Amino acid sequence: MTEHDVSATGVAWDLADLYRGPDDPALHADLDAATERAAAFAAKYRGTVNVTDGPAPEWVAGALVALESLAEQTARPAIYAGLLHAADVRPPEHGALVALTQARGSEIRNRVLFFELEWIALADEPARRVIESAACRHYRHFLASLRRYRPHTLTEPEEKILEEKANTGSRAFSRLFDELLSSLLFEVELDGQRQALNESALLALLYDSCRTSRQAAAQALTAGLRANALVITSIFNTLVQDHAIDDRLRSYDDPMAARHLANEIDARTVEALMAAAEAGGGVVHDYYQLKRRLLGLDVLYDYDRYAPVFPDAPAVGWPACRELVLAAYADFSPAMSEVAARFFAERWIDAEPRDGKRGGAFSAATVASAHPYVLVNYTGRARDVMTVAHELGHGVHQYLARERGFLQMNTALTMAETASVFGEMLVFDRLRRQQHDAKAKLALLCGKIEDTFATVFRQIALTRFEQALHAARRQQGELAAARIGELWLQSNAAVYGDSVTLTGDYAWWWGYIPHFVHSPFYCYAYGFGELLVLALYEIYRREGAAFVPKYLDLLAAGGSEAPATLLERIGVDVSQPEFWQLGLRPIRAMVDEAAALAAALS
Repeated sequence: MTEHDVSATGVAWDLADLYRGPDDPALHADLDAATERAAAFAAKYRGTVNVTDGPAPEWVAGALVALESLAEQTARPAIYAGLLHAADVRPPEHGALVALTQARGSEIRNRVLFFELEWIALADEPARRVIESAACRHYRHFLASLRRYRPHTLTEPEEKILEEKANTGSRAFSRLFDELLSSLLFEVELDGQRQALNESALLALLYDSCRTSRQAAAQALTAGLRANALVITSIFNTLVQDHAIDDRLRSYDDPMAARHLANEIDARTVEALMAAAEAGGGVVHDYYQLKRRLLGLDVLYDYDRYAPVFPDAPAVGWPACRELVLAAYADFSPAMSEVAARFFAERWIDAEPRDGKRGGAFSAATVASAHPYVLVNYTGRARDVMTVAHELGHGVHQYLARERGFLQMNTALTMAETASVFGEMLVFDRLRRQQHDAKAKLALLCGKIEDTFATVFRQIALTRFEQALHAARRQQGELAAARIGELWLQSNAAVYGDSVTLTGDYAWWWGYIPHFVHSPFYCYAYGFGELLVLALYEIYRREGAAFVPKYLDLLAAGGSEAPATLLERIGVDVSQPEFWQLGLRPIRAMVDEAAALAAALS
């Protein structure tokens, strides 16, 4: 197998379906047209929504059609700029385009902000008549959902100031974080030679069979983060304090409250999820004690967690990854596989690791008139295959939901992570059915267990870290890197107990995780999605083909209905604390199976 096949060299996305390039006249024409349309929208609709008897439903429906088209035209340039920047943060013109589209977007959104504020301020009874009208049927959930923000919405002048200042405030610090991490090269010694690796290549070494390489990678990551601690710590302190100010101004009584509102979930359900995961955490200790024995180690350190249990696992070439993921999706639904195939065939995916490219992986929904784009950093590891399956789960979900229109195609994070984790499960299930060798089956099972731990127990720990971080920042003021590291170690130690020894180096590893910067309290959505998928997969096994159209309808609904409403249609009630046990049981079963396979092999 050649390096080209393994590393996905040359697999880069083609953004021409958005714009032909950063100098495409169509991009600037869209911004200019959106500015003019925003002014016309304001002239027509300002003062017509929050009126005594309420607006006519047909009037509101017409306004929403115009607003949706305008919002998409405004977002398209900014989304393009963001994707261009993610692919390579180094060219100054990429950053300049991000800044330009953010500033123009704020200007346009501020011109039409009045509509949302007037709708939120409208009295309940006339608002109810509009929501329940036939004319506004398509936008029913969007309209109802907006009104949930009434207690947290400020005056129009205040909202305009916050929107514009965010470009030189929170958004600027988020961009700085991305540019810093994407530009870093980490010095590591491998086989006696010094190498400078980007973040994606370095993190891939944590899955290496050679313990010396894993340890070297861990030390290099720590050294790079420590060398940039001044900037990274400043970014974290600033954004956590910005979050606190936002909560105070908007009357949120808890740092997680805004995220819960956006996710359309109540705090009690989230706490039940987290408490259930923590109560079931003994399975993590049991597994890592098993893994320590499989690896023949006296002590399992943090950099050993993802070591392969058998060192001869072959790399998975990019073509093989593509065929495997598409076949697994086709096992479930040929239609779903056909959508996923377009990402490969039409260059909607950027997979090669490059210097200057953003680390990690994501799927960007873009706009309803285009299609999603997926970014991964593929290095040929088995876990990279699961990452591709995960992001294509997002991508298929976003593609199917486009029919709901720009205002309602995006769903709550909890539902978004359900689609992505389901994609992983399909690939795992196919591999499991095909595998008959006990040794290979154990390696596959261990990989899935570790991915599940990372998605459930680790993400809950990250959420607990965020809770502690935000509380400490509010109570103690600006935090030193060492203090943040203490909070990080405390939260992670609760997951691993005495089964994994966390080194002093690990205390710095909060500093490269983008979710803390871009999307505070995002992480519990991963745990929600994983446990929900494990429960849904049991329903799928029970119902077979009858489950498929119900699941595809769930994806196609996008954000047009509340997650709880969508899940009720397939027999799921996430508000019940005992529901989460349905997802935890298969995890225990996998660990027990791994222990039995290991015993048989020994």
